[in-house]
Amino acid sequence: MPSRKNPDASANVPSFYGAELRFKRELAGLTLEQLAEGSYRGVPFLSQIERGERRMPLDLARHADQKLGTDGFFERRCEDVRRARQSGHAEYFADVAEMERHAETIEEWAPSLIPGLLQTAAYATRVVHTSLPWLPPETVEKQVRARMERAQLWESEEHPAFWAVLHETLIRNPLLEPAEMAAQLGHIAHVIRSTQSVLQIVPETAAAHPLMMGMVKVMTFPDAPPVVYTEGLHSGQLIDFPALVKNYRRSYDLLRAAALPPDESLTLVEQAAEDYRNGQHKA
Repeated sequence: MPSRKNPDASANVPSFYGAELRFKRELAGLTLEQLAEGSYRGVPFLSQIERGERRMPLDLARHADQKLGTDGFFERRCEDVRRARQSGHAEYFADVAEMERHAETIEEWAPSLIPGLLQTAAYATRVVHTSLPWLPPETVEKQVRARMERAQLWESEEHPAFWAVLHETLIRNPLLEPAEMAAQLGHIAHVIRSTQSVLQIVPETAAAHPLMMGMVKVMTFPDAPPVVYTEGLHSGQLIDFPALVKNYRRSYDLLRAAALPPDESLTLVEQAAEDYRNGQHKA
């Protein structure tokens, strides 16, 4: 069972919501296990909600209202929390963006797009325009701003330990014009070096390797079980089932073994940035 950690209820709407859930649960004399009983959610999930790290889904809100006798309080506020948590992100990503801030470690595998925590505004704008070309300019701007705000966690002294594995095609096949691509690759190198993070590149010559099916983000926490996030074009999934999380982490370890060493990978990125800057890039 995760250790007790009192949230700052004034920090944001989810934190207030979580603090209120804990207050009502303890007032009713229930443990997390007792509150979870009869729902489709586990104790770790409820614990993260009480700490303001995850939003409460509608089915659990209704369950809590019934179990705690709160007359629809939590159900009525589901929409408030959803809006507060979304903040420019796709709804399916809202929990992930919040959880990044509380993570102890973040490990990412990026086969097709540079991870959001390493993107420049120019790269993020191109990604949004390309994947969602029907969005109005103000929505694109909001999404890009939200992505840039996520990267503010690097400014914290207690930022997560970060390990990213990128496919070499992200470097060799530019999504941006040469000058902007040089800036993007330079930004990656700066973040990795300044935060003492780790970067590895899976070379184009590695025809077969683990996790070939898509992106993966693994997050661990100081006082909660680890989770895995996977994403498709218009949807994402948070996985906290221990056996599945374990399998993803084993696959990620095998992927690291198939990638270039960190020093060689970072040199490759910095050299590619220099080539773009000097007009010498070759695909």
